[in-house]
Amino acid sequence: MASGVKPRVKVPKTASAGDAITIKTLISHKMESGQRKDKEGNPIPRSIINRFTCDFNGQNVLDVTMEPAISTNPYFQFQALVPEAGDFVFTWYDDDGEVYDAKKSVKMA
Repeated sequence: MASGVKPRVKVPKTASAGDAITIKTLISHKMESGQRKDKEGNPIPRSIINRFTCDFNGQNVLDVTMEPAISTNPYFQFQALVPEAGDFVFTWYDDDGEVYDAKKSVKMA
């Protein structure tokens, strides 16, 4: 399990039906490609966030597969249409099987 992993999400609290809103996500994660070696010359095991998803009221909005070249602390900014009030659920999947999630609600203005 990676230590110090912290997901952060910024979503507007309110929107009008049909608005496209900007969503910003960042997860603090060291990300290790598996290509480097430690001081003793042993390979450091791969540890990356390999998938990120965003759902709104149970409907998939975004599904991203990440590869070892992804940077430390991956940041995503994207737009999503908001047809109604509801909940965004953000999920990050780690190589070691850990799953990190965050939830943000949007109300109608």
